[in-house]
Amino acid sequence: MKKIDIIEKFEDLPSPSYVCEENLLENNLKLLKKIQDEADVNILLALKGFALHSTFDLCKKYLKGCCASGLHEAILAKEEFGGEIHTYSPAFKEEEFDEIVSLSNHVVFNSFNQLNLLKHKAIGKTSIGLRVNPEYSSVEVDLYNPCGAFSRLGITKANFDETQLENIDGLHFHALCEQNVDALQGALKNFEENFGEYLAQMKWVNFGGGHHITRDDYDVEGLITTLKEFKNRYPHLEVYLEPGEAVGWQTGYLMATVLDIVNNGMNIAILDTSAEAHMPDTLAMPYKADIRGALNANEKEFTYRLGGNTCLAGDIIGDYSFDKPLEVGDKIILEDMIHYTMVKTTTFNGIKLPSIVIKKNDNCYQIVNNFGYNNYKVRLS
Repeated sequence: MKKIDIIEKFEDLPSPSYVCEENLLENNLKLLKKIQDEADVNILLALKGFALHSTFDLCKKYLKGCCASGLHEAILAKEEFGGEIHTYSPAFKEEEFDEIVSLSNHVVFNSFNQLNLLKHKAIGKTSIGLRVNPEYSSVEVDLYNPCGAFSRLGITKANFDETQLENIDGLHFHALCEQNVDALQGALKNFEENFGEYLAQMKWVNFGGGHHITRDDYDVEGLITTLKEFKNRYPHLEVYLEPGEAVGWQTGYLMATVLDIVNNGMNIAILDTSAEAHMPDTLAMPYKADIRGALNANEKEFTYRLGGNTCLAGDIIGDYSFDKPLEVGDKIILEDMIHYTMVKTTTFNGIKLPSIVIKKNDNCYQIVNNFGYNNYKVRLS
C-alpha cells in the first residue's frame, strides 16, 4: 500500500510538487452540483482533464460519474469513482472493447465504420451513442479545436447515415475548449440544425466538455437557462455535460525551487521543474502560467527568464519580474496547474515527476505520492 505522509508546513513539502487545495476543489464541485440540480442535467468528470483520484471520494459526492477516453480511464473510473461511466474513443481497439463495454454505461463511437465493426459486442450490454461534428468552430488554437478543418473527431452531417440508427440511444458532440456559454449556444444551434431531426428517437444527448463553468466570468445563469430551454424542446432526453478543466480550475499549483541563476544577456533562473515534462501546455497551447507574486517582464524591478532543468533548449516557462532578486533555494509557485497538467507529465531526460499533495481543509498537507527512478525505468523496458 502507498504510504501517505502528513506535513504541517509548506516549507517542508518535497520539490517540485503539485498541490491541490481541497477547499477550492469543493467550491468548484458545489457550483457544478448547483447547475446539475437546477437544470436537471448530469455532469460527469472528464478524466482526460482531471484524474487526481485521491480526491474522488470528494468528487463523487457532487458529480454523477466519469467520462473516459479508453480502457485505462474506464478502469480508473470503476475502481476509484463509481457512478456512471461513459467511454468515447476516436477508434476503439477490438481486443480491448469487451472490457470497455463491461465497464461502461455508455459507449460512443466516432464513425459508422467503428459502429459496424464493434456494435455486436455492445448491443444489449451498454447504451450506444455516436459522436457527431456540429461543424461549429470557435476555438482559436487549432491543436484544441475539435471542429476544425479536416477534424477526425465526430461524424459530419454530410457523412451521417440515418439508415444506421438502429440500436443508437444517443448523440454526443464536443466543440469547445475553455469557453463561455455563448460558444455552447453557437455549437448547440448548429447541432440542432444538422442533427435535431434524429433526437426524437434518442434517449440521451451529451454536450461534451470545454465548458469553463468555474471561471469567474462564466455566465452560470445563462448556462442553466440554455440547458432548461433545450430540455423544454426535448423533454424525453437525458442531458450530459463532461467538463474536465472546470473541475480542477484554479484548485492548486505547482511548487518548484530555484536551483541556479545564470546570465546570458539576461538573468535566467533554472528550476527543478520543466515546461516540457511537467507543464507541456505552456509550450503546446501556448499559454503563460501565472506565478504568485510575479508580473510580466520589466513590470517589477527584477526580471528573470525561468527555465526547466532538461536539455531541451526551449524548455522555458517564461519571463517574469519580481520585487526582489531571486536566490538559489527560493520557492516558485506556478498557479493553476492541477487540470490538464498532471495528466500529461513525462519523464523526459529522466527528470523526477513532481510529488502529488493535497492541502486538506485543516491546512495540513497530505503527500499522496512521491516519484523516483523506477517511474522512469519501467516506462522504457
